[in-house]
Amino acid sequence: MRVGICGLGDRMGYLAKVFSDTIPNFDIACYADPNPTGFRRMDDQHVRRLRRFKDLNTMLDEEKLDLVMIGSPNVFHYEQLQQVLHAKIKIFCEKPVVVSEEETLKLVRTLRKVGEDQIMIGLVLRYAPLYQDLLRMYEEGALGDIISIEASEHIPPVHGAFFFRDWRRKTATSGGFLLEKCCHDLDLYAGLVKSRPRRVISFGGNSVFNTHHKHRDKDTIYRRWPALWDSTESSFSGDADIIDHQVAMVEYDNDSRLCFHTNTHTPDAFRRFCVIGTDGMAEGDFVRGYLKVHRAVPKECIFDSNYKHDDISMHYGAEERMAQDIAKHLHSGTPLPVSVLDALEAGLTAIKIDESRRGGNVMDLTTTWTRFDEAISN
Repeated sequence: MRVGICGLGDRMGYLAKVFSDTIPNFDIACYADPNPTGFRRMDDQHVRRLRRFKDLNTMLDEEKLDLVMIGSPNVFHYEQLQQVLHAKIKIFCEKPVVVSEEETLKLVRTLRKVGEDQIMIGLVLRYAPLYQDLLRMYEEGALGDIISIEASEHIPPVHGAFFFRDWRRKTATSGGFLLEKCCHDLDLYAGLVKSRPRRVISFGGNSVFNTHHKHRDKDTIYRRWPALWDSTESSFSGDADIIDHQVAMVEYDNDSRLCFHTNTHTPDAFRRFCVIGTDGMAEGDFVRGYLKVHRAVPKECIFDSNYKHDDISMHYGAEERMAQDIAKHLHSGTPLPVSVLDALEAGLTAIKIDESRRGGNVMDLTTTWTRFDEAISN
């Protein structure tokens, strides 16, 4: 399989190595990127033989490829996806898929013509062993019908500071913090309850990474992670328009409800959840690596597992599982646990939650999903 990369950043350089080590005959031959930063994640011998192109169109014209991996900044995804889809080449695209509702609907209309199987999406948490166990416990009836979910993603200052120096600090290029960072989480819980959001409301703001806290720059932790393309020197420059904390309430069509909280300046990071159903409760944490399931009546623990994190996976053992599943999908068409339509729904949910945050009002998504379904079917 001959592979080209569009947007060779740090994440895609890492995934290129994982995929090459896991998928038989996965040959990364070339890349298109004016300022590649992901070489440090790849083998030196492999890097030296890569052919470089100035842009995606030139790469598609001059190389015969079986797969294109898209890892460019989010704002470029839509046009690049359209180019590769038009070339009838299989795609692996990092999340989020696109950055706006308009791009979502236009891409859905394209997929209606070419087929959604042409795109694989890097919503890697769907492959995490912890999530797979949570899904299995639910499907085996341990929780009953899901009533409510409390969930959060809290990241440490070094990670938060990176967002406020990197290109991700601008909604125009990233789509916003919730879309860029937390579409994983929104996808996980929608996949668990198996229902679309009916109503959302959100509040948030930027209380740490602003000019009022410029004095924090003296601490090197706020500059430890390198920010390269379209970056700024200080996380407290004041030119970011993303939030550093946010809360969101989601009500699904099946009457399940989610309360979600994210914060970018947390001393002790975690990514935890509590899922409460009619018959039981599951609580866990991806960062701290545990999952416990209790039956409600009689009260008893029916599942208790700890998950070790190795030095390979950035996401709790999920990258290797994702590469293995993608290998099976490419070889024999085995369905993946997350589709591009799932990813577009999660992204659109994040976009509407941010719309609620900016407007300070409850958003009814009935019309949104009507338009989405019409784009699929018409």
